[in-house]
Amino acid sequence: MKEGVCVYPGSFDPITNGHMDIIERGAAIFNEVIVSILHNPAKEGAFPVRKRLEMIQKACAHIPNVTFDCYDGLLVDYMRIKNASVVLRGLRAVSDFESEFQMAQLNHQIAPDVETLFLMTSPNHAYLSSSVVREIGSFGGDISPFIPACLVDEVQNFLGQENK
Repeated sequence: MKEGVCVYPGSFDPITNGHMDIIERGAAIFNEVIVSILHNPAKEGAFPVRKRLEMIQKACAHIPNVTFDCYDGLLVDYMRIKNASVVLRGLRAVSDFESEFQMAQLNHQIAPDVETLFLMTSPNHAYLSSSVVREIGSFGGDISPFIPACLVDEVQNFLGQENK
């Protein structure tokens, strides 16, 4: 039985197959998954926020209960605006758990009604990160095993142009 709305926040710079795994599994649990890009003006991503949002929409077009957004500010404030009570997070390794646990505790302290649900990333994506994709792609390596097929050419072209 599906219930409620969750927010899956992140930079998605670019979205990877690991992200897709968490989104698809979250969509099987919740009525709605809001994939939201954290826009941190102090941290410039490789891809502009609008481009990341377009890529997420393209990659998730087959999942009817996924919506897309971006936000500035505190996640718990965004959660209130969206009437969402669960933050969805993926964990790849123990090192992820430490920082994610701290953030979940802080969010819960600020907003006790907000829960965090951790999903373990599938083992075949445990090593995968957006920064690894960017590094491989910037050197002309094959990124097709790591990102949705519908984005491979677009991401590879962008990363190739970035180094010219």
